[in-house]
Formats: sequence, C-alpha cells, structure tokens
Amino acid sequence: MQDRILENIRGAEPVLEVDIQEAGYEPGRPRIHEISFQVVPGELLGLIGPNGAGKSTTIKAVLGLLKDCKADVRIAGNPPRYAYVPEQPVFYEDLTLWEHLDLAAAAFGMDDNHFEEQAEQLLRQFGMETVRNELPGGFSKGMKQKMMLMIGFLSKPDVYIVDEPFIGLDPRATRDFLNLLLEERRRGAGVLMSTHVLDTAEKICDRFVLISAGRIVSEGTLYHLREAAGLPGASLFDCFDALT
Repeated sequence: MQDRILENIRGAEPVLEVDIQEAGYEPGRPRIHEISFQVVPGELLGLIGPNGAGKSTTIKAVLGLLKDCKADVRIAGNPPRYAYVPEQPVFYEDLTLWEHLDLAAAAFGMDDNHFEEQAEQLLRQFGMETVRNELPGGFSKGMKQKMMLMIGFLSKPDVYIVDEPFIGLDPRATRDFLNLLLEERRRGAGVLMSTHVLDTAEKICDRFVLISAGRIVSEGTLYHLREAAGLPGASLFDCFDALT
C-alpha cells in the first residue's frame, strides 16, 4: 500500500502550501523565519525538531492563530477542508463524547446519516463504544486523545494537521490511528504531523522538515537528511542529533 501511495503523490498538485516569512507571539520578536513547505495528496510530511525549535509556532501560523504573522498559506478545496488534532485535548466539560462528535459534524456540515455511520465506525475502531454517553472530564489522557483523533477523522478532510498524536496512546490505539491515517492517505488526504517519536516517524513519513532555532535546517526524505548530516545509512534519530 505504501508503494501505491508514493506512486500517486509524484507530480501531484499540493493540498497544502505554506510560506511563512516570520511569525511569533509579540510584535517585533519573531520566533520562526523562512519556513516553507508543501504537502501533496497522500503524503505524510513529518515536522520534527528539538523542544523550542518552533514546531508549535509553525503549526499555529499555518492555522492562522497568530496575530504577529507574515505568511501565505493555501489549503486545497472550496471551501478548504482540513482537520486539526491538537497536542493537548480540548473539550467541553458538559458535553458527552457523542455530543462532541455531533457538534463537530454540525461544524463540518455533515448530514445526519453520514455522521452516524462515521461516528459509529470510529467508536468501534478506537474501542470507545461503552463511553459514548459519558463526559470526557473523567476520561484518561489516552481516551481524551482518542476523542481528538475521532473528531479529526470524522469529516474525512483533504488535509490533516496533527500535533504530537502519540502522546498518551497505548500500542493498540497507536496502531488503530496509523491504520486510519494510512487509509486516509490512500484516499488522497495530505498529512502534516509534528512528533517527537522519531522511530515511528522514520517508518511512516515520506518526507521531513527539520526545524532548529526557528529555521529549517534540513528537509526532504531520510536519504536527504542523511546526506545533510554526512551519515549514510543513519537512523532519523542520528540525523536529528547531528543536525540540531
């Protein structure tokens, strides 16, 4: 399946184009500079870098959440269709899991039949059927993260923007997430994923953007990162260590 995905993405028009000249949280004090990349249909682009490098700032700039930001961002579709899965789960204390899914479906403009079919399938896939009518305030961290992933997958958008998705997930939930992500990539969705889990990123990402001190220090496939680091045959972790 991975080979078929790679064949499909060659030469395709981007579903996400990002050109950030500079961005930050205070006027005159940018945290990131000259961050540019593209994601094409079916591609998984890994955004990696040490703590404080600017990964979260980059994602916020892409999402339009920073006032002090000079950037051009284009998401495919009319209207653009994307899903954002944050690192820290965000939820309403007085809404059940099912009500969160229902609210997200309304925001996405999904019809009732399509919503119920998708929601029931996701509940089964993530093993959350028994807590569908419970409040997420009592969920474990992993269950809250599952809820965020379910909301993200609900509408089947053209672009997924995922920030540290593996935090709190057990091995089975991680497998379920990766399988769903692979299905969506096969459908043609593009994925921008920030993660510190480099051994998993090495296995699943097509390309990488490596950020350090607010700038891109290397980008491309693992082969390109190995060339930049001067470490033929090295792991992603070793390249990360050498380049940052």
